[in-house]
Amino acid sequence: MKMIFKILVFVSLLMATSLPLQASQAATTRITFHGHAAFEITTPEGQVLFIDPWLNNPMNPDAKNGKNAVDAVRKADYILLTHGHFDHVGDTVALAKKTGARLVTNFELGTNLVRALGFPKDQIGFDTLGNTGGELKIANGEVLVAMTPAIHSSGLDSGPNHPIGYGGNPMGFVVKIKNGPTIYDTGDTAFFSDMREIGRIYHPDVAIVNIGGHFGMEPSEAAHAAELVGAKLVIPDHYKTFPILTQSAAGFFKILDSKHVAHLEMQPGETIEFAGRKLKTQKVENR
Repeated sequence: MKMIFKILVFVSLLMATSLPLQASQAATTRITFHGHAAFEITTPEGQVLFIDPWLNNPMNPDAKNGKNAVDAVRKADYILLTHGHFDHVGDTVALAKKTGARLVTNFELGTNLVRALGFPKDQIGFDTLGNTGGELKIANGEVLVAMTPAIHSSGLDSGPNHPIGYGGNPMGFVVKIKNGPTIYDTGDTAFFSDMREIGRIYHPDVAIVNIGGHFGMEPSEAAHAAELVGAKLVIPDHYKTFPILTQSAAGFFKILDSKHVAHLEMQPGETIEFAGRKLKTQKVENR
């Protein structure tokens, strides 16, 4: 009996110590930056979301030396497109055909991607197509995607012999992950004061903010936007890819420092992890 009692105690202790570990592992969210505006999010339950997957952009290490960056992708469940420009649509069709990923975007852009670029028709539907102001539950309810306003344009280029097609209204996304962080991606947008309301409603842990200028916010405007949103951490994107864009985040970070806003520069190919809503990576600047 003593031996059985000891075994039961041992098993109980083992379960008590392993369950928190399993819960901790299950609550890990990973965000990978693939360069320009392309991000990959892996949820605690293993769902993989890509935002604006121009994976073969010149900043992505997976696209160096003539490699096709889509070949490096092992899984994709959803593709989120903010608007129709080539540097955001990028490798959407190839990625969808390889993985079976469903498309989350506005109705017009999704429909025209099927008609003009051959996106698989059975990988879109009313469960994933929406418009600004709407909220979609995807990934068996683990992820809520809110479609937020963006001030930009959204033309779909289907080739030199075709006029630029209608890409619907440009958008940003708030991605709210169960047992994980809430992420606001501004998409390509000018500054607008209602970014404060997006922050007030969704309380993002992370704000991905375009800082490249010319086609979107200049760094000074982007810093003001980041302050209004009030995210715990700000990550810049959409810069340095082309000579015409802002070539460094230093000026952006200098303004954020003066406003005591935490920030992190992700390098293409780099991944950060969250335990629940808390950043595990220690590169973040303290407030």
